[in-house]
Amino acid sequence: MAFDATLARINDGVQMHHQHGRREDARDLFTRIWNEIGAEQGDPLHVCVLAHAMADVQDDVRQELVWDQRALAAADLLTDEQVARAGVPMPVAGLYPSLHLNLAECHRRLGELDQARDHLRRAREGVEALGDDGYGKLIRGGLDRLSQELAADRPQANG
Repeated sequence: MAFDATLARINDGVQMHHQHGRREDARDLFTRIWNEIGAEQGDPLHVCVLAHAMADVQDDVRQELVWDQRALAAADLLTDEQVARAGVPMPVAGLYPSLHLNLAECHRRLGELDQARDHLRRAREGVEALGDDGYGKLIRGGLDRLSQELAADRPQANG
């Protein structure tokens, strides 16, 4: 496993946002990295991780959705060997529950409930790839919360 400077810089931006509340600074850093890696033509792992992080610093849910879609498209190009070489401690399949959870949440916020439920279903189908660690518990908790929110949004049957 080799040190991946790009992934380290993306992680720095994630920390900048989540731990220090510097959302705009993180977005600026992510934009610079995005341009440096060649945008969507870059290494699929970099594109996936960066787009996933960039989605979290968007102010507009439609832009967040675009970034989440880019992350999912890049994940489809990854192999387990690529992620292992970069030191990612899970197979590619472990990325999908989080990616689909984020897409489902965007669609829910946009009122696109059928699409939200479809991504939630796809996330749940992949949940066995998650470990029983903090990350796995975080994603499972997010899926449970979103399931409850979508159930509350379901039209009530008459009768």
